[in-house]
Amino acid sequence: MTHLLLIYDITNDRIRTKVATACEDYGLDRVQYSAFYGRLNRNLQEELMLKIENLLGDEGGKVQLIPIAHNEWNRRLTLE
Repeated sequence: MTHLLLIYDITNDRIRTKVATACEDYGLDRVQYSAFYGRLNRNLQEELMLKIENLLGDEGGKVQLIPIAHNEWNRRLTLE
């Protein structure tokens, strides 16, 4: 399982909400309004991206799924 960060820029509110729900359905945790973190194997990563692609349809948007090494994630700095 790979640590990953999924970020998106989607203007359509309805689709953005559905994408957020899909991320949560795959066990990802919201870390910012348009950013989710979690661990998924490659098959689930591809499945999630296909689901998001279908949700976007012709509306478009930008979605990035970024793998992060475990030790690098643990070195992150945060302010809350």
